[in-house]
Amino acid sequence: MSATGLPVQDSKDERRNRRASWPVRRFRLGEEPGEDLSSTTSAEECLAMMWPLALDAFSMAAPASDRASRALWPVRIRALGQTDFD
Repeated sequence: MSATGLPVQDSKDERRNRRASWPVRRFRLGEEPGEDLSSTTSAEECLAMMWPLALDAFSMAAPASDRASRALWPVRIRALGQTDFD
């Protein structure tokens, strides 16, 4: 996909060359590893995977006119190491 969200039209050779670098692993049925990506995924990659999902979820939550202003969100800012919850 491009920055505009439209699919990029690549030649068959370009697509084939990109696929050639994809990692391929083979497992017996039932012996597949778990889906924990934390050991192989950087924080930047996690954010890149999560961000479009968060935008979609937030945009579907309520129309912009019905959303509470940020000042009314139920959050508190605390200093690092602050433990009092009053």
